[in-house]
Amino acid sequence: MVRNVKCSFCGKNLEPGTGLMYVKTDGTILWFCSRKCYKNYVVLRRDPRKLKWTSKYGVETR
Repeated sequence: MVRNVKCSFCGKNLEPGTGLMYVKTDGTILWFCSRKCYKNYVVLRRDPRKLKWTSKYGVETR
């Protein structure tokens, strides 16, 4: 059975067998479609809601 996963940063759908899986120390699994998304989320700690090229842009969570 094929699992459909989305990029944890930009929200893009990932094809099976592609992408980067990152496991945090608390056990949370994050999927990234590219090194660009990984670097922006993990290394630079940017918020995807503030970048226009992500699908999460402008979404408010309360």
